[in-house]
Amino acid sequence: MSRSLWLLLSALLVALLIPLLFGGTGLWRQLRDFPAGLLLGMLAMILLCWNLNALRLRLLLPRHRLGQKRALGIVMATEFAICATPGGAGGPLTLMALLMRNGVAPAQGTATFAVDQLVDLLVFACALLGILVYGLSHALNPHLATLLGASVSLLGGALVLLVLLGRFHRHMFRFNGRILRRLGLSARRRFSLGRKVIRFRNALRQSLRLPRTLLLGVFLISSAHWVVRYSVLYLALRGLGRELDWAWTFLVQMLALSAGQISLLPGGAGSAELASVALLAPLVGKSTAAAGILIWRAVTYYFYLLAGAPVFLHLAGRPLLRRLVRYRQS
Repeated sequence: MSRSLWLLLSALLVALLIPLLFGGTGLWRQLRDFPAGLLLGMLAMILLCWNLNALRLRLLLPRHRLGQKRALGIVMATEFAICATPGGAGGPLTLMALLMRNGVAPAQGTATFAVDQLVDLLVFACALLGILVYGLSHALNPHLATLLGASVSLLGGALVLLVLLGRFHRHMFRFNGRILRRLGLSARRRFSLGRKVIRFRNALRQSLRLPRTLLLGVFLISSAHWVVRYSVLYLALRGLGRELDWAWTFLVQMLALSAGQISLLPGGAGSAELASVALLAPLVGKSTAAAGILIWRAVTYYFYLLAGAPVFLHLAGRPLLRRLVRYRQS
């Protein structure tokens, strides 16, 4: 447990040091002059995001009468686990554990998480298409053109893989079964795993067969959530006196957070800051980029940890916390 705690603390320290080192002497002046009212408004935007996600969770579980307050607690605890564990691996585990305590079967909880992620992926695909159309009608510098091309390619590849997986999932099941047999897994154990996978598939189909109007509502709520959350960096730069199109701040955040996930550090701490500085500095300068990133991460990462920790401990308790902290060692 102490090793994992030191990992999180070390990642947080590195995440703070990167903007401080890149910001130079002008960083503190810009942070001192940042409007306090705007900072409070950005924190209120995060509270709105949590409530939107809670409403989305309730819509995805229409047969389970989750109240808004309970769903909000589940969302905040899950977001805390995502930010505090390597690669966000503790998020799905926390979500499924808390849903089980509210009468949701494990397969249904996993399917709910999968549909939630699919909707988010669809939202990002639509956003990138909109940015692409916007970019084609504006003169792009080579830096932004490279960012946009890389984003479209990566997301397009992910969508193709998901379509192929859905189309040929039976072949994938058989292939995995042969691999497990060669690894020496007993027939009983393979049967148990196969049954769990089938239950998940059936629950996923059931979730995708929800009324179209309900799924459309989930998509619109998810879109509103990401628009609000990805406006934080845009507002941070405006508060620092720099104007940058919202589309490009969206692109910078998406790529920086993707780099953070790939690094497998808790919340992408350190790697997300480094990637965002590299992407944003050519557009607004090092000092402004460092100040904007420090404010952005304070609102969308450190605030998640501070506000989510007591909610997580209240809903999930210390046993699940110890399980999450030891997750990286398994």
